[in-house]
Amino acid sequence: MSRTSTTTMTVRLSGPLSDFVAANVGEHGDYENVSEYLRDLIRRDKERKEQEAFDRLKAELDHAFAAPESSYRLLSAADVIARNRG
Repeated sequence: MSRTSTTTMTVRLSGPLSDFVAANVGEHGDYENVSEYLRDLIRRDKERKEQEAFDRLKAELDHAFAAPESSYRLLSAADVIARNRG
């Protein structure tokens, strides 16, 4: 397994956002530090986007499999390649 590089980022938050983060970090929060909190938020967002992509693909496949067999037509590899080119 290859190790990816680490990137240091600076994030500026003020007002309600800063207060919200502070409430979730430290002794009374769910996270030990801001970096841990941000990593978790990014992971969750990544998982959400991957789930959305999966759900879209599943919906397309469900639609295709629900179509009557008579709506299908035989395609050659060349037909598929031509269709995908534009």
